[in-house]
Amino acid sequence: MGAFDELKNKGQQYAEDHPEQVEKASDQAVERGGDAADQASGDKYEKQVDAAQKKADGAIGQ
Repeated sequence: MGAFDELKNKGQQYAEDHPEQVEKASDQAVERGGDAADQASGDKYEKQVDAAQKKADGAIGQ
């Protein structure tokens, strides 16, 4: 088993053991990404960014 496989397995095990923390981290990442996109576009595409954030959160979320 390679080092990356071992790391992947540890990550998967952590996610299974701590779903609340993983959900919180993914929510923060989606929010920060959307904020960065809004800032970069001067809020020109705010509605589209918000829709993408909602879709991403649904795909990642539990």
